[in-house]
Amino acid sequence: QVQLVESGGGLVQAGGSLRLSCAASGNIFSIYGMGWYRQAPGKERELVARIFSGSTNYADSVKGRFTISRDNAKNTVYLQMNSLKPEDTGVYYCYADIYAPPSPRRDYWGQGTQVTVSS
Repeated sequence: QVQLVESGGGLVQAGGSLRLSCAASGNIFSIYGMGWYRQAPGKERELVARIFSGSTNYADSVKGRFTISRDNAKNTVYLQMNSLKPEDTGVYYCYADIYAPPSPRRDYWGQGTQVTVSS
């Protein structure tokens, strides 16, 4: 059974930084893409950043402030968040596109970690 465990959320003042981590474990044969979504209160979940085969994509709202990276040996994805703004507040969810037999290839999700940025 595959599990994604996130860490690193918390409360920070505007302009501060946080680093999120997400480690995948289980009977993993291969991990394709990994990334982060977030959901603010009353809003839909939105893609923040993703990394796939060394390529990265970012939401326009976080470009230049957030950096996604990945440690393949540890099956872990990171999100370094700098110059945080109150509008970055929300629950951040990690996902990973994983093939873990005997299950078919699919997306797995973490439990979410709260990020709160105070003004």
